Amino acid sequence: MRRLPLALLMLASAAPAASNAPPGYAQASDYLERERQPERYAPLNLLDGRDTTAWCATGDTPAPVTIGFKDVVTVDEVRIYTGDATDKAAYKAHARARKLILTSLDTARSFKVEDKRGLQNVPLSPALTGNRFTLEVVERFPGAEATAPVCVTDIVFYSGGKALNGTWLAQRLKYDARLAPVLGTWFGGMEGAPDRFLSIFVDGTYLFSHEPLEGAEPTTVTGTYTLSGTRLTLDVPKQGKATVKWVRGDSGDGARTGGTLELEGAPAESWGRVFRNQP
Repeated sequence: MRRLPLALLMLASAAPAASNAPPGYAQASDYLERERQPERYAPLNLLDGRDTTAWCATGDTPAPVTIGFKDVVTVDEVRIYTGDATDKAAYKAHARARKLILTSLDTARSFKVEDKRGLQNVPLSPALTGNRFTLEVVERFPGAEATAPVCVTDIVFYSGGKALNGTWLAQRLKYDARLAPVLGTWFGGMEGAPDRFLSIFVDGTYLFSHEPLEGAEPTTVTGTYTLSGTRLTLDVPKQGKATVKWVRGDSGDGARTGGTLELEGAPAESWGRVFRNQP
């Protein structure tokens, strides 16, 4: 039997879906200048509603961006600012996204935008529902050179006419080199069929979800964390504290692929001790 992804788990839980939950992270396995200046083109730049920051990536098929929300949302419109709008020269030099695919669970919507500056409205019908979305660039307007990176300045998610992200999030979306490796949703349990999910958000909160393999009722735990060095300390209601350490993958370059989170403390007994970044 196919395991339910985290978004379906939350839909099935007792907590009601929140239509105005803000995004809690944006992650990609690679992007432009990730090693030298990781804050310059980081995926979080997509969510801050400002034309002074942008996300850019290299390659014919750029690594997709995963955007996680703090609750299940229904997205019926997005507004896209294609290209690198940080200045006129960058906008012309870099490629601009032309066709994009936005995916939630196993449902996808593809859409095209024009080659012009400013936000462009893109209705999504039917709407997409979930708490994790993947954004992919599949076609582009060419830049000054054939190998120019492709960029998107902003994507703003809308639900029922309400913007779920924008300039009011800019301060909390600032790049933090210590936090960046652990942001996102991590998976525990059998590979290919995870039953435990740990999401770390930029605002100092986390969500743990457990979907038992035998079909018992799912459970969720939310709380806050503090960051010290490479370790997170989770405040777990009624269980005390759990220490979370990011363990770099074999690649040794800081990429999310191959890395794990390791838990220590009383909650680790019921949550599991190791979480990976792929289902």
